[in-house]
Parts: sequence; structure tokens; C-alpha cells
Amino acid sequence: MNVFKIIYKKIYHYFTARNTNGFGVHSPFMFQFIQNVLGEKHFFYVFSSIELMRKDVLKNNEKIYITDYGTGKNRQSTVKEIAKKSAKSPRFGQLLFRIVHYFKFKNVLELGTSLGISTAYLASSSSQIKCTTIEGCPQTASQARKVFKKLNLQNIELVEGNIDVVLNQVLDKYQTLDLIYIDANHKQEAVIRYFEKCLPKIHNESIIIFDDIHWSEDMEQAWNKILGYDEISSSIDLFEMGIVFFNKDLSKKRYKVFYK
Repeated sequence: MNVFKIIYKKIYHYFTARNTNGFGVHSPFMFQFIQNVLGEKHFFYVFSSIELMRKDVLKNNEKIYITDYGTGKNRQSTVKEIAKKSAKSPRFGQLLFRIVHYFKFKNVLELGTSLGISTAYLASSSSQIKCTTIEGCPQTASQARKVFKKLNLQNIELVEGNIDVVLNQVLDKYQTLDLIYIDANHKQEAVIRYFEKCLPKIHNESIIIFDDIHWSEDMEQAWNKILGYDEISSSIDLFEMGIVFFNKDLSKKRYKVFYK
């Protein structure tokens, strides 16, 4: 999807996001989530450390070789270029932290580590969190390990390998998963395949977050197909991310929020 179409869609999302600040939301659970998580502005102390690390990788001119299982196009790049293109913005990285912190989640899985900035946010609210992240590119994974070491995050297990090859063995380590963050291969077939493999590990309070749901027509189709699964109760479209809930006490409803 070209950049002008994405900008148009984002503007359209802004003007059609009816549930921002909880407006029109009748579910107490969803209203509290929008108010107390999406609307939370409290700055946690760990944010500073992670953002300093982001600044470091954005200045890193080291060249590495990218193994890309998604596009199949391997290439050379610098660490700072990867950081510019792949690392989630501070507000969305911090949203991941807020979600884990709010629900006191313990078992977290991330598909697509990149340089580990999002992973750091997922794992930082408690040392009791068991966070597993999967990265296909060996040299990118090596850079992420440096990030985790500098941040002294010892509760992260980085599994290196093609997600299609290693995902099943990673899932076997968990009885259930509280939060799953999918930010890897941005093709519809792959996203749905990952989602279906993870479904047996979800429980009533689980949340799955999909990144870049409007990145392409293919991703939008994947998002809309996923919303049709019977297991999903409610969902929130933040434009940059999509969040799905499995709580059977929630009505099957789609919410659209402009995340400030």
C-alpha cells in the first residue's frame, strides 16, 4: 500500500473512531480498558532506560546481513536503518508495557523480535514475566541480545529461527499464554497461520495484538478474517495495531479508537 493511501486511511480512521475515550462503549470491561490503559499517560521509570537504548541503536552504523523469511529478500543494512523502519514508536511500545502491567500478565510471546525494543517493553513491568520472543534473522537477534543485556532483562528467552519451524516447539513450553504480540511476516497467509497455531494456548483473559493491521490490503484482509473467528469476543482497531479479546463475558463487538 503506498504512503498516500496509508495517510488517507489514517485520516479516515481519525474521523471515524467513535470509541475514543470510551465514547459509546457500554461494556464496563472495555470502557475501563480504553480509559485506564489506552488513556493512561503515567510515565513509568523503565521507559527512560528503554528510550535511551532506542537512541543508542538509532546511532549504530554497524552493518549487518538481514535474513528475511517474510519477503525472501535477504540484504545488508545498518542497525540504525533497521531501528528507523522496524522499532515501534515510544507510545506504542509503552502501550505494550501498559497492557502487560494492567492485567499483570505473566506468560508473554512475541513473534518478530527485530532489535528488541518492543520486547523490552513487554518484559519490563515485572521480573516474574516469562517472555519468549522469536527472531528469524541471526544477526538481528544478536543485536537484540545486546539490548536485553544492557537493560539487564533476564526474563526474556530469544528463540532464533524461522517462525514456521520453531513456533510449535515454543508453544509446547507454555500451558497457556496471556499475551501474544504478532509482528513478523506481514502476509495474510502467515498471520492467520500464526494466529491459528496460537489459539490452543489462549484462555478467557488472553489478548492477542496484531501489528500493522492497515499496512497493506493483505494485512487488512487478514485482520478482517481473524475478527470472524468464533473464539474472539471483542476487538479494538487502533489503526497501527489491532487487539483481540477472548473473554466470553464480552459481547462480540468491534471498537475503533484513535490512540493519542
